[in-house]
Amino acid sequence: MPTEIASPHDIFPHIRIVMGMVIGLGVTRLLSGFARIVQHPGQYKLYPVHLAWVGSVLLMLVHFWWWEFGLYAIQSWTFGKYLFIIFYAITLFLLCALLFPDSMLDYTSYEDYFYSRRAWFFGLLGATYLLDIIDTLLKGPEHFARFGNEYLIRTPVFVALCLVAILVRDRRFHIAFVAAALIYQISFILRLFDTIV
Repeated sequence: MPTEIASPHDIFPHIRIVMGMVIGLGVTRLLSGFARIVQHPGQYKLYPVHLAWVGSVLLMLVHFWWWEFGLYAIQSWTFGKYLFIIFYAITLFLLCALLFPDSMLDYTSYEDYFYSRRAWFFGLLGATYLLDIIDTLLKGPEHFARFGNEYLIRTPVFVALCLVAILVRDRRFHIAFVAAALIYQISFILRLFDTIV
């Protein structure tokens, strides 16, 4: 009697639903935070670097949902793989929660808040770059090789920049970092992820 209750292609949509719920919570958090800014524009002074990271993380969530279709190719699902994917999605949600906290009462502006929580934010952001390596390997060696040397250079560079961002409060560095990250992120998506196949 066969012990397999479902094929890998039946399992993936089930996993994608749970993953989508977590990513959906992150998108909701970012959009709600942005809506709060529109509703009460004078409540807290805005900070362009904070808003740029909001845009970057929103793009990251949308891109995550797009590229995770590659998990469809996994032929053998284990609870460990499932747990990893959910953990990765939770990490992305936590980035969203750090960008828009439940309350800003202890802070005078988004700039004040952003720099006071930068260790948490950039620690989690750096972790997402490392988690992406595992995620890419899960999809198989051919998928990993598709990104070439650029991927092997990009990841440690961004992790190192996140570590610097934790230690440095210099506004010029943070402006340059988020601008470079957004430009590279858009370029990376358009060059390597424009189509799913």
